[in-house]
Amino acid sequence: MNASDRDTAMMRRALDLARRGLGRVEPNPTVGAVVVREGRIVGEGWHARFGGPHAEVVALEAAGADARGAELFVTLEPCCHHGKTPPCTEAIIAAGVQRVAAAVQDPSPEAAGRGFAQLREAGLEVTVGPLEEEARRASAAFFKRTRTGRPLVIAKWAMTLDGRLADAAGAGRWISGEASRRRVHEVRRISDAVMIGSGTALADVPSLTVRHVAPLPERGQPTRVVLDGRLRLPTEAEPAASAHDVPVLVYTLQETVDGAGERAEALRAAGCEVIPLPAGPGGVDLAAVLDDLGRRGASRVLVEGGATVLGSLLDQGLADRVMVFVAPRLLAAGDARSPLEGPAGRRLTDAIDLKDVTVEWVGEDVLLEGRAGDF
Repeated sequence: MNASDRDTAMMRRALDLARRGLGRVEPNPTVGAVVVREGRIVGEGWHARFGGPHAEVVALEAAGADARGAELFVTLEPCCHHGKTPPCTEAIIAAGVQRVAAAVQDPSPEAAGRGFAQLREAGLEVTVGPLEEEARRASAAFFKRTRTGRPLVIAKWAMTLDGRLADAAGAGRWISGEASRRRVHEVRRISDAVMIGSGTALADVPSLTVRHVAPLPERGQPTRVVLDGRLRLPTEAEPAASAHDVPVLVYTLQETVDGAGERAEALRAAGCEVIPLPAGPGGVDLAAVLDDLGRRGASRVLVEGGATVLGSLLDQGLADRVMVFVAPRLLAAGDARSPLEGPAGRRLTDAIDLKDVTVEWVGEDVLLEGRAGDF
């Protein structure tokens, strides 16, 4: 195995470790690290929880004395500043590591190459770039929040093989199978928020909580977000009915609050937080919603709304990832509902092309995932 192949193999192991921190470390990035001496792994680690020791420190402690003269493979540039933990660069230098290979530079203003510079000044060999794109995707929520202030947005829907979200009466339960529903709950439990529109809330009365899998103890239940420009959400039904137990944010229009203050007060009394925002295309300004969620610390938002919300996010370029479950069922009804709505007259040349598409069997369904944006 040549040096390049070895770097790739070790970085791939570090990325596998990094993914174990998903949902547990945000708003920090997921990071994995591997210490290698004379071609043998002598220490491994990953960032396991927010505020806990960083991956490099865990791996170096596992390696012990074997870290001296070794190589350290890490998925993100080591930090060189004091935060909740001391700088990792100091620990790396003190351990006597000879070479550091990092997948990607940290985009944070307090880092951004300074960690690499500090290591080089101490005489270490530094290599940047093995599996750079994979590392960037593994910490996409961190990269997006750092660059835009907004959370990573995952647009999810389930549909029949002939592309239908629900029948004409609005019934869409259950198009996908149990295995697919479990997968969705696995994503819910690593998300800060689950978003729907008021139409979905009225039709499905969803709780939007993590149920098919255990919630992560570090995170608990995600915040429920309802886009409700006309304040139609009933207080006696889910998700508002349990707002005192699990937070519910209701984004609406200022003009609606001004004209229907009693409905806003009823929702607040039920435990919901009602947030008036400016109008955008078709309702509440979605960009303003994401800005507000980012200010509240959200790193990852799962959107399970209906065709209007999903279509608007994609049309406005606000969705980062797409997660589509295709069930082996044919509805074959001309009046059935499509998963996405958008402007009439759009041509195939204007279609939204997905990147990095993967296809996977989940039970009897097919899961297609891809990137709709830069992250």
